Amino acid sequence: MLHKKITFIGAGNMASSIISGLVKDGYPADAICASEPNAQATDKLVTQFAVKGSQDNTASAQWADVIVLSVKPQIMAIVCQALVDSGVDFSNKLVLSIAAGVSVRRLQSLLGENTPVIRTMPNTPALLQKGMTGLFASPQVNAENKDFAGQLMQAVGEMLWVEEESMIDAVTATSGSAPAYFFLFMEAMQAKAQQMGFSEEQARQLVLQTALGSAEMVKHNPDISIGTLRENVTSKGGTTAAALNSFNELGLTEIVAKSMQAAADRGAEMEKLF
Repeated sequence: MLHKKITFIGAGNMASSIISGLVKDGYPADAICASEPNAQATDKLVTQFAVKGSQDNTASAQWADVIVLSVKPQIMAIVCQALVDSGVDFSNKLVLSIAAGVSVRRLQSLLGENTPVIRTMPNTPALLQKGMTGLFASPQVNAENKDFAGQLMQAVGEMLWVEEESMIDAVTATSGSAPAYFFLFMEAMQAKAQQMGFSEEQARQLVLQTALGSAEMVKHNPDISIGTLRENVTSKGGTTAAALNSFNELGLTEIVAKSMQAAADRGAEMEKLF
């Protein structure tokens, strides 16, 4: 992996997780800068990872080869406009955005229409280097920069390129928002286990280890469909079948499909807001 100079504009949790993954992978800390007005946020990253820290977004952006826009979508336009107004030339820089709902077209309207932009959608397990990131590249991104961006996001988990930007909304629905789906299901299971007589600690242990083990079974059996794995633990007329029959009667599959579509639709709506 080439060691380009990277500036993160915004020093929140996702920026921290990517920086952590890069440094753990051996990326030189002095080639990374975290920049935002809040000195407390940047000082924390400087202390943790020995990267550069700055409160001057303009100078930090001018220094970098790669700029990662890791600010909230609500302030993206303000941040980008300030950089352009202060004279930052984006034409020879690679820009990555991890902000939900901000399209490539919108970013290029702010930074310059020929700016190479990669839109990414990571998820929160990136904080543990267990993330899943979807990426979409504008036509201005060359093969070298596309490869670099892919390797950068692999520092915090796995990644998947999509050919159409609209698929980023599908990524949001399938992995970006999805940790919360699993948390909700686990939360419901824990609550019921406690009603059945387990302590909070015992119920959490039972649910957590079962979730971890189930995910590992999917991971270590790539040639077996998830449906087949489900069938393999479902004896006809048994306890698992009784639970699954109840799920089916309540329309779980339809509930999941409608909920994921709601997430994707909201992602598309957000692009009109920012």
